Amino acid sequence: MVFAAPNDALARAEGVLDADPSPLHASVAHQVIGIWQRDWGDMRIALHHLRRARDLAARAESAEREADVLAALGVASVHAGRTQQGLAALERGVERVSGHPRARVLFRRAYARWVLGHHREALEDVRRAVPVLRQADDVIWTARALTLRATVHLALGAVDRADADFTAAETLWDTTGQEHDKADAVESRGLAAFRSGDIPAALRLLDEAEERYAKLGTPTFMLSIRRCEVLMAAGLAPEALAEADAAIAVLDGIGGQSTRKAELLLAAATAARLAGDAHTAIARADMAVRLFTGQRRPWWEAHARLVLIEARVAAGRSSGRLVADTAAVAERLASFGAPAAPEASLLAGRIALGLGWRADAERHLALAARSRRSGPPLARMTGWAAQALRARAAGSGRGVLEACRRGLDVLDAHRMTLGASELRARASAQGAELAALAQQASLETGGPRRLLVWSERWRATALSAPPTRPPADPQLQSDLTAFREIAARAEAARMDARPIPALDREQRRLEREIRARTLHMRGDAPGDGHRFDPGRLLDRLGDDVRLVELAVLDGRVQVLLCGQGRVRRFEAGLLAEAEVEAEHVQAGLRRLAHPGAEARLPVVEAAGRRLEELLLGPAAAQLGDGPLVVVPPARLHRVPWALLPSLRERVVSVSPSATSWLRARETEPPRRGRHVLVRGPGLATGGAEVPHLAVRYGGAVVLEHADARVPRVLEELDGAELAHIAAHGAFRADSPLFSSLRMADGPIVVHDFERLDRSPYRIILSCCDTARFASVGADELLGLVTALLPLGTAGVVACSAPVNDAAVVPLMLALHKGLGAGLSLAEALRDARAALPDDALHRATGWAFTAFGAA
Repeated sequence: MVFAAPNDALARAEGVLDADPSPLHASVAHQVIGIWQRDWGDMRIALHHLRRARDLAARAESAEREADVLAALGVASVHAGRTQQGLAALERGVERVSGHPRARVLFRRAYARWVLGHHREALEDVRRAVPVLRQADDVIWTARALTLRATVHLALGAVDRADADFTAAETLWDTTGQEHDKADAVESRGLAAFRSGDIPAALRLLDEAEERYAKLGTPTFMLSIRRCEVLMAAGLAPEALAEADAAIAVLDGIGGQSTRKAELLLAAATAARLAGDAHTAIARADMAVRLFTGQRRPWWEAHARLVLIEARVAAGRSSGRLVADTAAVAERLASFGAPAAPEASLLAGRIALGLGWRADAERHLALAARSRRSGPPLARMTGWAAQALRARAAGSGRGVLEACRRGLDVLDAHRMTLGASELRARASAQGAELAALAQQASLETGGPRRLLVWSERWRATALSAPPTRPPADPQLQSDLTAFREIAARAEAARMDARPIPALDREQRRLEREIRARTLHMRGDAPGDGHRFDPGRLLDRLGDDVRLVELAVLDGRVQVLLCGQGRVRRFEAGLLAEAEVEAEHVQAGLRRLAHPGAEARLPVVEAAGRRLEELLLGPAAAQLGDGPLVVVPPARLHRVPWALLPSLRERVVSVSPSATSWLRARETEPPRRGRHVLVRGPGLATGGAEVPHLAVRYGGAVVLEHADARVPRVLEELDGAELAHIAAHGAFRADSPLFSSLRMADGPIVVHDFERLDRSPYRIILSCCDTARFASVGADELLGLVTALLPLGTAGVVACSAPVNDAAVVPLMLALHKGLGAGLSLAEALRDARAALPDDALHRATGWAFTAFGAA
């Protein structure tokens, strides 16, 4: 019963002990309490009850009972870090019985050996147990044994064998009432999905397992460990670190399993390293190594040592001793058959290269490169990264580019299995090293055109296809509706200076639910196999239009100026200095949004001149007089390009990539597109431009007051030719896909826009912070504008800074006047800036708005 209804079993066992039972029955009751405490409570209490159960079994003179208790006690001792005692108890249990009871003990010993990382010994035990359990028609224990065997296969990288065992076990579980075991089976299938590269399915199954465990009221430490692994592979390392640390705190609070604590520390260390927190990673990994060593778990200890070395390298350490240590870890991992062995060899080769040890580097990299031909996507990428480094060390630029191309092709195929735009963007970080190697090789061995090709190969890849839409998911739509209602109530309470914590908690809960459901979506777009063609770009640009793509190599900005049939390269300043200057500009624009800050105008203009020197360098004098398209790296997304002196009087548009600009340029407007004007609540001017625009666009759909509700707004925006939305914008750096525009019934978020069949051909967002993004992955952006571009929008005007609402009105009216004259968004925005009064307030307002795309 303890794995069917754990809490009921605990109560029943305590009831048995209250009734003055016989030694045999008392032994069973104490064992149940011991198992409950072992798996979900205090290990000291667990060991006390299991020892008492062992002694009572001896008094009852039941060898079968005693062997069963010894098996449970052995597993508990191993989880408590008392490895020798635990294995000794399991050995005595095996010796005490034969046949069917012995098979059950063998299963427990196999489980303990799996915990310890003794995978081959575990496999041998479970292989001996399964036929006996099957012959005895012991359905529950056969299903447990098959589930364990599948899990061991996964640890050894045998995914196909694991799938077969999981399928067989699931068939058996369906005939039982073992609810906890069933939840464990779902969790294990999630792990198998992850090992086969299906991250959305893994997240969905792990969430389902969590729901099952919650109904049973049992903690889920193993689930947390597995979810951390999946979250890290999905590029969500900060979330994995938070989950691991939270689970450790709960485990410490109840005095739980020492083995699980060590595994959680390893997960936390790995997550911290991936999140860029090397010092936290070192602290967690060092503690994990010490725990694994004390628990005599060499398989786990080797993995923890690898993470410790990776964290030390990330902290800037490098030495010959570190090469030797990493090579030793790689050798141990290989001896265990661990899939992480190539990763360790790659690290050893990378450190050796840094020290100039060519022969050692070649030896380690050759070992790592073997993984490029088979296995899950990330393992193959490890192999291709090693192959690229080998080629670079050998001086073969062609070899570097070929290895990088093959590795990034693997990652492209993997990304397209992901339905959520967030996961696609974050997954790109996995290929950052390959992209950087390719760009460096292009710079050294090819001309500017080749560097442009490789810059495009890894820029804004998440926008290459629309995210998967879930129109048939009623639960997601219900959650979004509930989220809007709660968010609107919470915002109203905050504005009345009486925030209600319960509403904030419920809003966060709904956000987690919505995000989880979107992360479960599997990609349905196979990708068009398109490769960027610089000749096609140059043809589209013609003789007048210039495109400036900014690539970053070794921290310095490389300016690729495209136009008049050629690509030229110029070297500009340091990216880090440009980022600092861009933040100064943003601060200045915030000040200038308020009357009386005119004295800040010269400071902001001077910052604009410095930004031009850092970002364009000598290319600024070669831009010609025609329209300009700027393709900046993700980390420069907040630059107000119209502030740069060379660009103030120009037609300037911004695009996440040259490929994205080409796609926008070739997007056709809808044949009978309608104009939609939306006015949200709470604006200082009340959206004063909207009534004027309603007159200009006679017959336009006007949504305001009670009509400006999210379902109606989405319905009208779908397929529109032009949309103008005057509403408060809010950017969420912590969760960019919950960045929002405030409507009458609550916020409309990025997740809502992703449900559109086709977003408006042109969209104008006349509100603050709508052009703010989160930079994630290798060179990706998440935000409102980037959500619209893959969905059919060819042009957007949005704002990257707080602006003065009153000053926005004349800018918007002038912008629409230009559109009515047949101008593009970028042309109309240039002319609208020139039409504003020449004072600090209006100039800052004009600079804050940017045209994106090509419409």
